[in-house]
Amino acid sequence: MVQFFQQLINGLSLGSIYALIALGYTMVYGIIKLINFAHGDIYMIGAYVGFIISTKFNLGFFPSLIGAMIFCAILGILIETIAYKPLRNATRITALITAIGVSYFLEATTQQVMSTTPRSFPALLPAGGIKIYGVGISYQQIIMLFITVVLMLALQFVVNKTKVGRAMRAVSVDSDAAKLMGVDVNKTISFTFAIGSALAGAAGVMVGIYYNSINPLMGLIPGLKAFIAAVFGGIGIIPGAMLGGVLIGIIETLVSGYWSSLYRDAVVYVVLIVILVVKPAGLLGKNVKEKV
Repeated sequence: MVQFFQQLINGLSLGSIYALIALGYTMVYGIIKLINFAHGDIYMIGAYVGFIISTKFNLGFFPSLIGAMIFCAILGILIETIAYKPLRNATRITALITAIGVSYFLEATTQQVMSTTPRSFPALLPAGGIKIYGVGISYQQIIMLFITVVLMLALQFVVNKTKVGRAMRAVSVDSDAAKLMGVDVNKTISFTFAIGSALAGAAGVMVGIYYNSINPLMGLIPGLKAFIAAVFGGIGIIPGAMLGGVLIGIIETLVSGYWSSLYRDAVVYVVLIVILVVKPAGLLGKNVKEKV
């Protein structure tokens, strides 16, 4: 049981990262039905921004975290304005190919600017931890989980209790009707990209601290798994992204702890396939019937 709870704690830490990245996927898809495959690379850039702030300016964890979130929010708005806005009425495959192109552009630019050599992220959080009945919880895990919960609660408050949140929900249901009611659809979409990108930037900084290493291709696999988490929980549904991210993280760590780390990715994909066969809309999604 000690090993089980230890793997559960590790899974919650990993899953919280996936959840933060998955929120960006699900928010953008819920608004404009676009799968933004460049989102994982925004997470990578957030890690590099945090690295630069902490090493070049000798600032601590929270300035690095906030700086990375602000930079990634601005980057998300620029990407939406330059790459996606002109294709708003284009086919989905066109927007999808553009998203893949943006992803490669961000990776190549980062490699040119920062080189391909992995960088060692500075230890911005205190070392050590606590033990509860034999289960070890590091201070890094406690702080990461706390920040993740705070960010998710803040997101829920913005979406459900603010004017811009109501605008986001209106645009996700019917953008044309929202426009007729006076909602600025373009600003709402840009705000959605900004929030999702800021959350990805925060995840990048925390992953850099947790694994003590960053590189220009670090966004590929976590970005893909976060997308799986969003589909797993029900893409377009914010609580579904949170649930999917946490479950994917727990599944990975349990497979690594009780079986082999070589199979953790394969098991995640198999679980996703099973869920989509049994419940195609995801765990929290609802099947919607369309009249033909």
